[in-house]
Amino acid sequence: MTSSAESPHQGEAGLTAGEKLARNLAAGTGAVFLLVGILGFVPGITTNYDSLDFAGHHSRAELLGIFQVSGLHNLLHLAFGIAGLALARKATAAIGYLVVGGVLYLGLWIYGLVVGHDSSANFVPVNSADNWLHLVLGVAMVAMGLWAQRTLRGGVGSQTAM
Repeated sequence: MTSSAESPHQGEAGLTAGEKLARNLAAGTGAVFLLVGILGFVPGITTNYDSLDFAGHHSRAELLGIFQVSGLHNLLHLAFGIAGLALARKATAAIGYLVVGGVLYLGLWIYGLVVGHDSSANFVPVNSADNWLHLVLGVAMVAMGLWAQRTLRGGVGSQTAM
């Protein structure tokens, strides 16, 4: 191989542990969201697939027979997954994806608690299982982002004395 063919990989080899961690966490999270978005459109994995609506609380389709989904819900998972994979290319963007995404999921958890499941305002739609999953995802994503940020900065006490 020539050195010009190797140059795209040289940047990856020179990453710090914090950069690798941030990028891997965002890429892994994005990949999971992408997979969930795809599976939401697969009959059998999504039960009551014939009642899958584009949006609104009338959709009775459930991913794995547990999590209420709609076409819009699945498209949001796909978009969030693509964003995670795209933003995983830079450590700072990856950390932003994790923290901001986690805060958005915490907001979605609150939305799910406040909005009635049979309300027209439940346009995503979400059910009780979705609500608890959104809480766990929100907390986990914020924690991963903060962990990656701390590792990227070198952690407390690891800086050399002046």
